[in-house]
Amino acid sequence: MTNSGEVEERELAYYENLYGGEGANHFSKPAVVAFREYLVARMVRTADLDPSARVLSIGCGVGDTELLLAKRVAHVTGVDLSPAAIREANRATEMKHIRNVRFREGSWTALRLNENAFDAVIAVFFLHHLPDDALATFPKDVRALLKPSGRFYALEPSTRRLSGFLGKLLVPALMKKYQTEDERQLEPESTAELFGQAGYDSSTSWFDFSSTPLAGLFPSWRAGYRAARRLDGALTKIPVVRALSSNFELIARADS
Repeated sequence: MTNSGEVEERELAYYENLYGGEGANHFSKPAVVAFREYLVARMVRTADLDPSARVLSIGCGVGDTELLLAKRVAHVTGVDLSPAAIREANRATEMKHIRNVRFREGSWTALRLNENAFDAVIAVFFLHHLPDDALATFPKDVRALLKPSGRFYALEPSTRRLSGFLGKLLVPALMKKYQTEDERQLEPESTAELFGQAGYDSSTSWFDFSSTPLAGLFPSWRAGYRAARRLDGALTKIPVVRALSSNFELIARADS
């Protein structure tokens, strides 16, 4: 059985190395920024985030998504295990003079976060890092932080993603560079069911097919990302093809 503490230590070591080195620059590249801009716009729409919303982001990394989201909501709290990530997030916050964001270092389960304090909790590429036991209890644990009828939004890699198969086949070194040994892909339906069992009204939708992987492979190619994003809009609507999509959204609304 995988020990959650051991997984957390390995994840922390990996991200300290990534965010403490040249890897942090990856998140400021044009295609990656374009992906984050699209993600925030879609998140605001699908999770019904209005200007009064208070949002918690679990696994915020360097805060690039959170700083964009802060322009659309009342306040964002970002939490991450990595001190290097939080230092970078705070540096960017000061540089951009954004005042409605707070970044906190540590495990979200260990930090003293106020119960029923958030209109929404988001987790972008976070759940697939959790061991099975931690994933099973996550919906109930996060429910305590949400206001009545609060929303949870996640973006996660799918088990059936064609891009993952092709990536391992064609660019295995790059895949290894940006993946930890403990992460894996998730099955959309069973992941949503975990939230359903915890009392949420949950659903999933396909997010993309090629655009996000392209941003990872060619982070400076903004035009390429945008073209792929337009293609994704068509591919994710084709019944047979969309099952091979790269990532899925999970949207869960807590019962009031």
